[in-house]
Amino acid sequence: MSLVLDPAAQDLLFREARTANTFTDEPVTDEQVQAIYDLVKYGPTAFNQTPLRITLVRSPEARERLVQHMSEGNQEKTATAPLVAILSADNEFHEELPALFPAFPQAKDLFFTERTAREGSAALNSALQAAYFIVGVRAAGLAAGPMTGFDAEGVRKEFLDDDHTPLIVVNIGRPGENASYPRSPRLAFDEVVTTV
Repeated sequence: MSLVLDPAAQDLLFREARTANTFTDEPVTDEQVQAIYDLVKYGPTAFNQTPLRITLVRSPEARERLVQHMSEGNQEKTATAPLVAILSADNEFHEELPALFPAFPQAKDLFFTERTAREGSAALNSALQAAYFIVGVRAAGLAAGPMTGFDAEGVRKEFLDDDHTPLIVVNIGRPGENASYPRSPRLAFDEVVTTV
């Protein structure tokens, strides 16, 4: 193999990792979530922008409010997962750019003056960060159950504000019994890669 990462880590992060649909009742701690974020915040994005926002849904009342907005097939999974995170894009992320570029304080004005440009950039880069977050959950020895089956506008109104766009809801924990469906096939290298 030409990969530097050892095979066990490759399995943990990719080959053996699966989307979990059931979980044990072992809690996911704030320390685990912080360790995940402190690792994945280094994943590359355009201009090192960090538009991803993570809302942890811990209280039973908040969980109940979230479950109402999940599609029917995702309600039970969301109700019973040890931890649920709403991953959203902050469309006003550019306000933090001067802190990220202290030698270039006008970065926010030069790159993101139009809201449509900011929203597009926020959507793309927070999606990248969401993928890093899922891999980070796996690196912590946990499983993630990412879902897009929910009422996005309802979730935004219930948990966010007009400047945030919900992307995915992620159930997090240790996988329970029959946690995963059989793995679906993937395209082969020669079906995906073209050399010009």
